[in-house]
Amino acid sequence: MRVAVVGATGAVGREILHILGERNFPVDELIPLASPRSEGVQIAFRDRPHTVH
Repeated sequence: MRVAVVGATGAVGREILHILGERNFPVDELIPLASPRSEGVQIAFRDRPHTVH
C-alpha cells in the first residue's frame, strides 16, 4: 500500500509515523510530505531513511 503523510516532519506527522510502525500497518511505499522548508530532509521509518517531498 502506498501511504502519504502530510506534515511528516511536524509533531502530528511524527506521531502518525510512529503509530503506523507500532501497528505494523502494511506500508509498501511511504511518501512523506511537508512544507518547502523541510523538503529534502531525511526521516526514518522502519529503520529506513525516506526523503521528505
